[in-house]
Amino acid sequence: MLDEIARRHQISFSSDARSQSLLAQMELEGERIFLLKPMLYMNRSGGPVSALANFYKISVGQILVAHDELDFDPGVVKLKIGGGHGGHNGLRDIAAKLGSLEFTRVRLGIGHPGNRDEVVNYVLDRPSVSDRNLLLGAIEKGVDQLPQILSGRLQEVMNVLH
Repeated sequence: MLDEIARRHQISFSSDARSQSLLAQMELEGERIFLLKPMLYMNRSGGPVSALANFYKISVGQILVAHDELDFDPGVVKLKIGGGHGGHNGLRDIAAKLGSLEFTRVRLGIGHPGNRDEVVNYVLDRPSVSDRNLLLGAIEKGVDQLPQILSGRLQEVMNVLH
């Protein structure tokens, strides 16, 4: 999702040692936006997110996390404000490092392999061509809603995406 935002706005990522991430900055709707791609394992992404938030004084409510969602079919994209981590180790770590679950999430459906013992390999493997196309469509829908998300029209975004 971040790569699509960067492509649309013709910006690029550079290494940020402070947050152990690739970082890009842009302005959209009069807001300074940071795009952060942690370069650690997903289940350790809370450190980079909190490092950037602390350095730039970004509140938890200003953070938008895009993540994969096993519980949604490929191609489904939904917006969620706060809530639990639902067993997602990346969200769990971000919440632990921020001290809050009250960040907004863009949930990108990837489907479920059908057997919980296959989940790790499933999320680490490349998606099938058809699932990849559905995921790319979901990413586009999510990125299209970014201006509305930034302007705080979250309910409107939920109505469009859901």
